[in-house]
Amino acid sequence: MSAPIDFYFDFASPYAYVGSRLLEDIATRHQRSVIWHPLVVGQGFRAVGGAALPALPMRSEYVERDVSRLARSLGIPYQHPKHLHVPTHHAAHAFLYGQDRDPEAAKKFARQVFDAHFVEGRNISDLDVVLDLAEAFGFDRSSAREELNGAALKERLKAETEVALSRGVFGVPFTIVAGEPFWGYSRLPLVERWIAEGPF
Repeated sequence: MSAPIDFYFDFASPYAYVGSRLLEDIATRHQRSVIWHPLVVGQGFRAVGGAALPALPMRSEYVERDVSRLARSLGIPYQHPKHLHVPTHHAAHAFLYGQDRDPEAAKKFARQVFDAHFVEGRNISDLDVVLDLAEAFGFDRSSAREELNGAALKERLKAETEVALSRGVFGVPFTIVAGEPFWGYSRLPLVERWIAEGPF
């Protein structure tokens, strides 16, 4: 069986939102599975000396224009979020909680979190919004609430970030195919060619 594709993302990243839609289509075409890895990129930015968009106002304004244009060109629904640069740790914890119980439902949950943020204008930093989404995919709300407020998932997300950094992940979206790294949604055509033709 072919190796799965590793996909690193942050729910607040509009490029990760676009990349998630494109990558799943690529995986389906080439009969590959995708392993989703949630991150909170602020931790990674500190480790590699970068800065998040709120600290870069000119770049932030460009990204708003660019993602809107990109989504229109690809036919992907997009509405610039009402709640900008939100903390995503609740959503990341919920994804890990779901992944342990039903990986496919967790992926559907992740796609709905992206849609909630980038299409529906919902505040995904709000724990109750995250729990509403998790409950819709069959995860027990009270159990999830308890787990999301516990130390275990916080440590798990921290460990996921450390593993990502050890693999060279410094931003999102980031894709790794059989050890080969690709940063950004714009490299996904190369990802597809790498899968279809092998290394070049």
